[in-house]
Amino acid sequence: MALSVRDRHASAKWYEDNLGFKLLYHFDDAGWSELRTKTEGVTLGLGEQAEPSPGNTVPVFGVADIAAARAALENVHVKFDGETETIEGMVSTATFYDPDGNALMLAQDLSK
Repeated sequence: MALSVRDRHASAKWYEDNLGFKLLYHFDDAGWSELRTKTEGVTLGLGEQAEPSPGNTVPVFGVADIAAARAALENVHVKFDGETETIEGMVSTATFYDPDGNALMLAQDLSK
C-alpha cells in the first residue's frame, strides 16, 4: 500500500509508535519511505506531497516483470498514468487506474 503524506519522517514515526510498524528505509532523494506492517508480506509506502489528499491509499501489486505485466494490462486497454518509473537498484513502478478512476500500482523489486 502507499499513502501520500506531508512529512514522511513524522508519519513513519507515527506508524511505528502507534501501530508497531518497522521502518525499512527513508529514500530522501525520491521522497519515499517504507515500513513493514504486522501483516506478512505487506509494506506501507509513504510518498511525500505538499498537499496530500485524504483517502488516497494506493494498493501496490508486486510483479516479477513490470514490462510484461504492464503490456498485458495495456493490451486490454487499461489506462496508465505516464511512463514506468525506475529507481535503479531499487524498484520500478507504474500507476494505472480501474474503471472508477481508483489508482493502483505495479512494482518490480530491483534490489534482489
